[in-house]
Amino acid sequence: MTLGPAAASLDGAVAVVTGAGAGIGRGIAGGLAAFGASVAIWERDAESAHAAARECGGLAVVVDVREADEVDDALKLTIERFGPVSVLVNNAGGVFSSSILETSENGWFALYRANLSHVLLCSQRVARSMIEHEVAGTIINVTSIEGVRAAPGYAAYAAAKAGVINFTKTAALEFATHGIRVNALAPDITLTEGLISVAPEGIEDSFADTVPLGRAGHVDEMAGAAVFLASQLSSYVTGETLHIDGGTHAAGGWHHAQDGDGYVLGPG
Repeated sequence: MTLGPAAASLDGAVAVVTGAGAGIGRGIAGGLAAFGASVAIWERDAESAHAAARECGGLAVVVDVREADEVDDALKLTIERFGPVSVLVNNAGGVFSSSILETSENGWFALYRANLSHVLLCSQRVARSMIEHEVAGTIINVTSIEGVRAAPGYAAYAAAKAGVINFTKTAALEFATHGIRVNALAPDITLTEGLISVAPEGIEDSFADTVPLGRAGHVDEMAGAAVFLASQLSSYVTGETLHIDGGTHAAGGWHHAQDGDGYVLGPG
């Protein structure tokens, strides 16, 4: 196979992006559409679902991906409108702070359902459809850097995101014989509407010290990685987690020195 620009094309692809009403999911949906995919926005909030769909020329499907019946209905509607799904991006998620000593059973399961259980549910349903329609598709799970490092105050969230990484590896092996690839994206600091709304003023200045590339990521950079994993550019990649984080995972706690000369371990 001779590599060319056509390998990046998603013309004819039908993509589902969950939690795509805002943030990274909305950026990924726009990126997939820009490269030719027909995109279904699976989103619980009706207003943002329709806004995102208009933005990328896609289909708004109002669905709570934590509920099996709703996922089945959403998949049926998507196939009726666009045809068999060939790309699934499991992006939906949520987080709140809760120390281990204070975490309730309900809180733990809420974070599990928001960040991990729907990954199984959507992957299972869409993979079954891919096999039924003989589609060699791709599944992309959005996890987090918190899935590979300690996260004080966020144990349940981090455990769920770690589960996404392991699920990705196992699903990659189970689905490989059907021609379905499964990979994950692990972002760190990304400028989304949510981050901007809660971050203290001037927070972006600190990224110059904490992120090796010296800045926060943009949702379009997450979208670029998703396009890579969805397209034939990554046709021999499966079971992998790509850290789209400006180098923070590689840094492992090293920060830019305040005098700009090299790195120091711990705060600069």
